[in-house]
Amino acid sequence: MKILYAIQGTGNGHTTRARVMAKTLAKMNIEVDYFFSGRQPERYFDMQEFGRYQTRRGLTFVSEKGRIHPLKSIKNIHACELIRDIRALELSAYDCVLNDFEPISAWAAKRQKVPVLGISHQAAFLSDRVPIVGQRLFSKAVIRHFAPADVYLGVHWHPFDSAIIPPFIEQVHDIDCDHVENKVVVYLPFEDLAEVVSYLKDFPEIEFYCYHPDAIDTSYTHVHLRKPSRKGFLRDLASASGVIANAGFELSSEALSMGKKLLIKPLKGQFEQYSNAATLAQMQRAKVMHYLNQSALDEWLNVAKKERINYPQDPQPLINWLLSGSWHNPSRLTEQLWQGVL
Repeated sequence: MKILYAIQGTGNGHTTRARVMAKTLAKMNIEVDYFFSGRQPERYFDMQEFGRYQTRRGLTFVSEKGRIHPLKSIKNIHACELIRDIRALELSAYDCVLNDFEPISAWAAKRQKVPVLGISHQAAFLSDRVPIVGQRLFSKAVIRHFAPADVYLGVHWHPFDSAIIPPFIEQVHDIDCDHVENKVVVYLPFEDLAEVVSYLKDFPEIEFYCYHPDAIDTSYTHVHLRKPSRKGFLRDLASASGVIANAGFELSSEALSMGKKLLIKPLKGQFEQYSNAATLAQMQRAKVMHYLNQSALDEWLNVAKKERINYPQDPQPLINWLLSGSWHNPSRLTEQLWQGVL
């Protein structure tokens, strides 16, 4: 079987999930090509696992100071280019498209009648049992039309439905770090960097390691700015006591699996992040703030450490299920993957 694995490149969460899959796909000697859209090519980093991957502009939103900017997001849609890319993407050499919320490959496959398996966190919101903040029917319509698939498999922190699997957490063998109680990792890529630094400066007793797309490696007393780096981020995350972040799915998953406490600020205007924040609050796994609230940070610093959640690290059962072609019956797979988690 030859697979095109297509990944939404906005943010780092989809790429993090794909990285876990790519390592196992390589070990199993499965022929896979990788396709990314949603980010400028020079903004991708630490992409060694994907070989000679392709990129396109695709579709993404525009954010400013912690909120989605609807008008600029609409203006950022390059419709003619998008249609050309969909028509130009030749998929006849592939048996299927494994799609993580990537629109170009999904619509190209629909045109060419190539099977598409959509595996994403967004797909979990197609279930009526998953908590959603906002209009459920509208949210479902956006998901189905953004990256259509023949079969959807959702990824979430809890088995809300029979077609939902747990997140896979990257195995890290070369990181051995001591826990540092006053160390906090900060990842707020949609916020203005200067505002984030100002937000943290009044807590001199805490060492903040702040990763941001606009940062360069430097330090301002107790605020340490870091440019994006997967290995460096994992090293700091492993030794930190907690994480301050937007309500993205993958980083929250990693924090839950490591037992890190979470202070999250959902990106304004994005139903997925509002819904993630609501779920984490219901699970009593995160404190939620809706602006850079210093009182919330002060209270959160006194929150006790959390227990780890044992999410799986090996996606081989999922890949075996993919290769079997029995996509319309995921119940045995989901039961297997959730064993030992809860």
